Order: sequence, then C-alpha cells, then structure tokens
Amino acid sequence: MTTQSTRSFHFLIAALVVVLDQAAKWAVAKNISLHDNIQIIPRFFRLTHVENRGAAFGLFADSTSDWKIAALVLFSIVALAIVSVLLWRNSHSMQSTGIGLALILGGAVGNLWDRLLSGRVVDFLLFYVGQYQWPAFNVADSAIVVGAGLLVIEILFGKSPAPEKSA
Repeated sequence: MTTQSTRSFHFLIAALVVVLDQAAKWAVAKNISLHDNIQIIPRFFRLTHVENRGAAFGLFADSTSDWKIAALVLFSIVALAIVSVLLWRNSHSMQSTGIGLALILGGAVGNLWDRLLSGRVVDFLLFYVGQYQWPAFNVADSAIVVGAGLLVIEILFGKSPAPEKSA
C-alpha cells in the first residue's frame, strides 16, 4: 500500500468515527429526553441522555469559569494538530499506531464539533453494576480510549527496530 493510500485509509477511519459519533448523538438527542434512559441490559447497561459541559468523564463540568469552554476548545485544537502531524508522518504503514492515531483524531473532532456548536457534548452510554457506575460516555470517547489503548499496546509490545550495524 502506498503512503498516500495509507494516509487516506487513516483519515477515512477518523471521518467514519466522526460520522458515527454525530449520528449516534443525534439519535439519542432526538429519541431520549434529557436525563432519561432506556434499560438495555438490566443491572449493567443503559442508554441515557446527558449533556457534559466539562472535559472527559465530566471533569470541570461544575466550573463556573468563563474561560472553561475556550480552554477546552483550545486544548482540543492543540491535541488535534499534534495527532494530525503524527498521523501524517506515520502513514507509511498499517500498524496499530496509525489506526490508534486515526481513532483519537476522529474522537477528538467529534467532541470538538459539539463543543464548538453548543458548548457541551452529548453522552449516552452508561455502564454500571449495582450502585457503582462509570461516567456516561459516547462514541467519540470510545474511539479515543481504544486509540490510546492501541498506542499503549504498540509501545509495550511492538517490535523495536533492529540496531544499525556500523561499518
């Protein structure tokens, strides 16, 4: 596969994440009232409709700072620039690194899109056991976590290049 087709593949993955994320958020917002939920797997999983004005998992959501949204948007733009550069440079192969970066890019764009348009992100996947629950999240968050996991696996278990022999 050529460098250009690999780049295209990676950016296609990112675009698909954005489309799936936005479609899922739209469907939830249209079909589930805010703070309502639908039981999917009893005592384990619900679809819910919450709006997150903070960062990942609701961090800073209660902050009253006028700069909160601007800071989150700026952080997202810087992260997108870094991931895009890394993805562009890494497009020489189909390694998990490229796929991981593409997932992170798509997830970051999906959440940034929401923040820019409405100042909040729709979260809807809620996993819990008894009284313990994970904060609600969305497709974009999932893509970011899976992408980061692929990068960690590549770092921990990937083959390092053989050292060059000097003449």
